[in-house]
Amino acid sequence: MAREISALQEARKAYCPKLPKALAEGKFKLELGAPSEPKQDKEAIKKLFPSTYGQPVVNFTEGCGEGLTGDPINVAVILSGGQAPGGHNVIAGVYDGIKKANPKSRVYGFLKGPGGAINNKYMELTDDYVDLYRNTGGFDMIMSGRDKSETPEQLKSCDANFKALGLSTVIIIGGDDSNTNAAVLAEYLKANGSSTKVIGVPKTIDGDMKNEEIEASFGFDTACKTYSELIGNIERDASSAVKYWHFIKLMGRAASHVALECALETQPNICLISEEVKAKKTTLSEIVNSIVDVIVKRAEAGKNYGVILIPEGLPEFIADIKTTIDEISDILGKDADKLAAMDADAKNAYVTGKLSEHSAEVFGSLPAADRAVLMTRDSHGNVPLSQVETEKLLISLVSDRIKALKAEGKAQSVKFKALGHFMGYEGRCAAPSNYDADYCYSLGYTAAQMARAGLTGYTVKVANTEQPADKWIAGAVPVTKMLNMEQRKGKPTPVIKKALVELDGAPFKYFAARRDKWAVEDCYVYPGAIQYFGPAEVCDLTTKTLALEKER
Repeated sequence: MAREISALQEARKAYCPKLPKALAEGKFKLELGAPSEPKQDKEAIKKLFPSTYGQPVVNFTEGCGEGLTGDPINVAVILSGGQAPGGHNVIAGVYDGIKKANPKSRVYGFLKGPGGAINNKYMELTDDYVDLYRNTGGFDMIMSGRDKSETPEQLKSCDANFKALGLSTVIIIGGDDSNTNAAVLAEYLKANGSSTKVIGVPKTIDGDMKNEEIEASFGFDTACKTYSELIGNIERDASSAVKYWHFIKLMGRAASHVALECALETQPNICLISEEVKAKKTTLSEIVNSIVDVIVKRAEAGKNYGVILIPEGLPEFIADIKTTIDEISDILGKDADKLAAMDADAKNAYVTGKLSEHSAEVFGSLPAADRAVLMTRDSHGNVPLSQVETEKLLISLVSDRIKALKAEGKAQSVKFKALGHFMGYEGRCAAPSNYDADYCYSLGYTAAQMARAGLTGYTVKVANTEQPADKWIAGAVPVTKMLNMEQRKGKPTPVIKKALVELDGAPFKYFAARRDKWAVEDCYVYPGAIQYFGPAEVCDLTTKTLALEKER
């Protein structure tokens, strides 16, 4: 029995994603630039990646297509890490690009992420199967996972499985960690004489995998538009009910791009930017006081309502909480064996006793659930900050501060009622916007051409995406060009540098110049649902972040 689909999904099946002109016309040539190198840690990265270091940046330009073969090849795709809108279109772009060159070529999908490559779990993709997923959200076509192929045993297993399938290229679709892992795999395979190449595709709704070569990570556009629709709805409700403050936490552990973009789209009363908090060494108490100041000003104007946006990674950027987290990490690392034998209460008591006086005070002021999160580390050694209910923590602290003011005979006009929201999974599997549908298909199609060209150790890119698609430029950047060395689990590790919100960048400056007005007035904007059908100026808009960065 066929699966029932929505009317929108049925209509979206007919959408044909746009491609850069050179790829769309099928007459292109591969241009290689000068040898590349990272901006820092050059010797360390060269030592770790001797076989793939120094490769040139690649661009596909209009031409006769010399050097690209149409012989049949076998290619596999892997979805790695958290979901992002448009992943299925990346796979569709790979599939079409490979099959168009030679219908006898075969495309496989490793199941449930890199673990599928390690454990040899895969399926062959077919026309009918791929067609079911075109222009849809989610990663359910082949599913995703967070495994890594990094140990000698895992890398050896991948190599053997790739040889068994006769793979010329493996395309890994993921974020900065996944693309770094793709570089590790590419280096291993090349150094060990394997004929299988590895290409990466930049993905993350957090928007922090971008640099001078990669202007956007896919999924960011759709996720921000999805969240912004919901925020606009809440803003409309706030100004209708006129009695609630809404504290909205948004995705973004390492960077505040999502919060900033949503603020640009909806113009809330307050938006906290983690990078600014860090730069100013703002304390938790100072953040609470700044929020209360706005609440009091609005109450004095008869407005006991409002909307506040909060990036999920905020706690790690707050000066005193960051210090507390670092001290806890140090204790957890040094005393791991001793702590392993303790129950939760004993661990809390032990760690509290080891903390500095101020950090112990900060740690003790947090709810028990948040203290438990700060004592936890994920597989990458990071605090799982999405589990910290920052919105509820701020509501509690703001409420306490307002009560204290009232006890002093101040803030008498304030009637504070607050609701907390966390917008996370709601945006990860949304049906991709036209921008993401086009961008992802172009990334996948570009990856197919890199596979046909037999290149390895690259992440594909598509530039000029603030322009109409016929002006887009496809290409690829060596992963080693984007690497730097960072401390991970106590040792220097090569990683792709995350792009943080730049406080001197055009998007933040635009926001900073207007936020005082947004704070006290109702300047709310209601973006509404993503538009898939209609004029280009409505349906094909890029994010405001990208438009401002490109000064459009």
